[in-house]
Amino acid sequence: MRTKRPSQTISIKDVARRAGVSISTVSRVINKSPFVREKNRSRVLQAIKELNFHPSVFAQRLATGKSNVVALVIPRYEGIFYSFYALELIRGIGTLTEALKLDLLLHLTESHSDLNLKGIGGVIFADIITNRNQLEEALAYGIPTVVINNYVEDLKVNCIAIDNIGGAFAAVNYLIGLGHRKIAHITGDLVTQAAAHRLQGYREAMEKNNMPINEDYIIKTDYSRGQARSAAEALLKMSNPPTAVFVASDSMALEVITVAREHGTKIPVDLSVVGFDDNPSGLYGPVALTTVRQPLVKMAQDSVKELSLLMDAHKKLEIKRIFLPTELVIRESCQPLQPAGTV
Repeated sequence: MRTKRPSQTISIKDVARRAGVSISTVSRVINKSPFVREKNRSRVLQAIKELNFHPSVFAQRLATGKSNVVALVIPRYEGIFYSFYALELIRGIGTLTEALKLDLLLHLTESHSDLNLKGIGGVIFADIITNRNQLEEALAYGIPTVVINNYVEDLKVNCIAIDNIGGAFAAVNYLIGLGHRKIAHITGDLVTQAAAHRLQGYREAMEKNNMPINEDYIIKTDYSRGQARSAAEALLKMSNPPTAVFVASDSMALEVITVAREHGTKIPVDLSVVGFDDNPSGLYGPVALTTVRQPLVKMAQDSVKELSLLMDAHKKLEIKRIFLPTELVIRESCQPLQPAGTV
């Protein structure tokens, strides 16, 4: 079979197509992962040879002419420009890239879209949801890469994540300490690691305290205020409604409070509410919101520091995987459970 001459037009997708495997499989072969069938490994290596593909072409270019362009890749979702999470990340990353004289390129991506990695000196992925193929492609090209808001264990990539399990556990444990037994949870989009871990922390706190878990009290949403409203209405209409609710984001928690007040439910007398984020808007509602503070700006700025080290390194550095702690912030939206019949 005729081989092609070296060219930057040869991509990891060409190798995958020639070998008849997925991009993920090619990435694992290039990164020497042991979790590849030998048959597929041989096919990929043969395709690389036939196409004369050089996975480190970007790394070689950077060695001779370093790029100071950093790409911030954020999975696109509804309301991103109103998202406290996204704006805090952009603020933290933007401030530090400017201080380090790095140019920031913002890329809002769909899971199936391609990333143009030419001229990029490093990449920060703000979470990995359904765009794992993009991460694997960046790693295959040897581009310095850091992932934030997702603890990645099965790829050789630096990551900085929030201890969502610990934060959720602390929130629910606090409610249990106030005497609540009927505790609901309104989740975020469980396709995200953060939402899945917050649900896990809720379950672990209930189980550790020997509290029964009522599956009807767990309502899954997509992080939107619209679905938070529907979830709150469903909980309030139950014949045996919860006395407390842990909500996966402050934005949704504020919507829960709004719906509760519309139904004549007093916060926190009739329903205690805990959010997650420490969004400043939680301070200015009818009651100040008890929440779990997550260090979004620190996570963002630490990612730039780690990426800068990778971009300046003359040899491969040890992979770093970091969990940042959360903090329970107690305000006005929770109180001890009142015995039945008391006012």
